[in-house]
Amino acid sequence: MESEVTKDFVPLTRTDSGAAQPSNVFKERFNRFFLGDKRRRLPPPLRLVTGLGLLAVVGTLILMLPGIGRGDPLSWNEALFTAMSALSVTGLSIIQVADDLTLFGQIMLLILIQIGGVGFMVLAVVVFQLMGRRISLLNRLALCNSLGLIDPGAILALTRKVLLSVTLIELGGALLLWLHWRDLYGPKQAIFLAVFHAVSAFCNAGFDLFGTAGIPTDNLSLTILAALIFIGGLGIPVLSDLLTWPRGHRPSLHTRITLGVVVVLLCAGGIGLFLGESLPGGSLLEVSWPRRLGLTFFQSVSARTAGFAGIPIQDLSPPSQLLLMALMFIGAAPASMGGGITTGTFAVLVLALWGYARGLPSAQIAGRSLDPSMVRKAAAVLTVSLFVVLLAAWLILMSHGESRLDPVLFEVISAFATCGLSTGFTTDLNLFGQLIIALVMFWGRLGALTIVLALAQQQPRQLVIYPEEPILIG
Repeated sequence: MESEVTKDFVPLTRTDSGAAQPSNVFKERFNRFFLGDKRRRLPPPLRLVTGLGLLAVVGTLILMLPGIGRGDPLSWNEALFTAMSALSVTGLSIIQVADDLTLFGQIMLLILIQIGGVGFMVLAVVVFQLMGRRISLLNRLALCNSLGLIDPGAILALTRKVLLSVTLIELGGALLLWLHWRDLYGPKQAIFLAVFHAVSAFCNAGFDLFGTAGIPTDNLSLTILAALIFIGGLGIPVLSDLLTWPRGHRPSLHTRITLGVVVVLLCAGGIGLFLGESLPGGSLLEVSWPRRLGLTFFQSVSARTAGFAGIPIQDLSPPSQLLLMALMFIGAAPASMGGGITTGTFAVLVLALWGYARGLPSAQIAGRSLDPSMVRKAAAVLTVSLFVVLLAAWLILMSHGESRLDPVLFEVISAFATCGLSTGFTTDLNLFGQLIIALVMFWGRLGALTIVLALAQQQPRQLVIYPEEPILIG
């Protein structure tokens, strides 16, 4: 029986001289990367890394075109940094989006944010299906890695549901924002503002078009934006699980753990920020306590990779900034619009620590045991993530002569978690610092395991097991 890959493979047509026709050469290379080739198959993690890298190059070239920037076109480093920030749905920027980009440039930025949020593999699958092409098993596996799912057989049907759900949620959020903002900014201007910020909030991007004035901080605007951020940060597996829940399907353990961790982090962050800004020296002392509670809880939601600043970050007290760094580092749920080490990694590490303290043979919760390999993966994600953050912060400190550690560390964690919150240090970065932050955003969007697996070479199966010998720890 002819395999899917064989069906999808389109051989080169050659002229009488034996030379391949240029159009078919391009077509073959296109099929090799996206549809799979028997002779050279890219593993799924490497496809994700390569695909995001190619999109960053294309996005950079687009943002450098005339008509994108107001006045002079964007320089290559400005275009690269902005494209990477949009595709990684971070929101850090070395330009003022509201002032430095034309309307056409803002639309291009919005498209890059949407691609980065939904995932280029999802869009690639939709394009191939529209073209009538079959999707190879390798691309289904890559899509599973991108969305955090297990069953490659049902991935195509779920992909269509994901796109439909994303579209409906963003349109609903845009409609609510337009109804609220139409009297403030006018019906026509409010349309684009509502669409842009609905997409930016749901994708946890953090880009806004309000410039130095910041996003509107009235209660209704914050509520709508916080709801979009919250839903976008739950992750595709949780959302798909919740959609089937009312029909008698019991939520999975992953869904229950994710919802529990998200609620705990939201409450802990909101209460912690409320206390931090209510003490002497806090930035919200003169604000009424209900208003203060609303602002701090919105900031707690936004800190987990959304990047909207309801409170000027540079005005926050040191305890509040430290709390924000912790929330950003943990981040959103796996396979969501956000980044960080993810709530899944955090939950597994906490459960493993609790199980070890109780003397249990493995981490346990809700009558289930966790596979020890999950604990090893979570420990690997934490270790690699700490290494990346510390290395990036050290390089920036060395190259900038910056005497203060806290703004540099805040900026690096924000980039790693694809959050976008900033104390204002981003605009002070030199070219080397901009490249470091761009690489950290790239890393943060794909995740530690994806990049490590993509970079690691396939090792032969180990046939020899060496004897154990203990070493001292603790």
